[in-house]
Amino acid sequence: MTDEILLTRDGPVMTITLNRPAKYNALTFAMYARLAEICDGEARDGTVRAIIVTGAGGKAFAAGTDIAQFREFKSPEDGLGYESRVDAILSSIERCPVPMIAAISGACTGGGAAIAACCDMRIATRDVRYGFPIARTLGNCLSATSLQRLTGLMGAPRVVDLLFTSRLMPADECLAAGLVTELLDDHAALMERANALAHQIAGYAPLTLSTTKELMRRIREAAPRVDDHDLVAKVYTSADFREGLDAFLAKRKPEWKGV
Repeated sequence: MTDEILLTRDGPVMTITLNRPAKYNALTFAMYARLAEICDGEARDGTVRAIIVTGAGGKAFAAGTDIAQFREFKSPEDGLGYESRVDAILSSIERCPVPMIAAISGACTGGGAAIAACCDMRIATRDVRYGFPIARTLGNCLSATSLQRLTGLMGAPRVVDLLFTSRLMPADECLAAGLVTELLDDHAALMERANALAHQIAGYAPLTLSTTKELMRRIREAAPRVDDHDLVAKVYTSADFREGLDAFLAKRKPEWKGV
């Protein structure tokens, strides 16, 4: 797993690279855990002033969770534990006191899209495609917390549209929606701009930035919490979820039954 998350430093700027390019940087559970470890550990050493998160290879930021890992899911606790674990990791990103910039090339879907949404800023290449195509691929669901994050970022109508149609947002729509703030021509230009932006931010008052980040998080946290355990458990133990998983791995179209 060591090489699946690369950590580099350029003075006060840390770069986290999701490094499974052959798998479009699909996230293993170990990669999720390492992200949280970095946000709770190395990022807080007092010398890091800005963080860039990106994907290796230039074709994807991250294409969600590695689907093969769902093979072992058999009980409601498996689905609930997965969503709870991912929510905790996403919360670690939000609680990290250091400003985080997602530098997005190509595909940014599922868990990768959730990670990007938790970063403070997002810039992307013109070939970015962002979304959660789970209604046509796997048949699982997002947690209430993830839906709440996305709704605050893009608004409820767009989140519903993305999930119901399973489409991926193109670059111009990502920019218009405020999901990303800049578009770059290619991955090299993206990383050059991400580094310039990170070093600019790193030169500013760290307490101002960390306080702003924490207050923005508290504003989001002040919203009422929704209990989603019954629905998450139902979805992850459904015949449709098993069918979606089998179909995805077999590279065939799933046959949904609604049970």
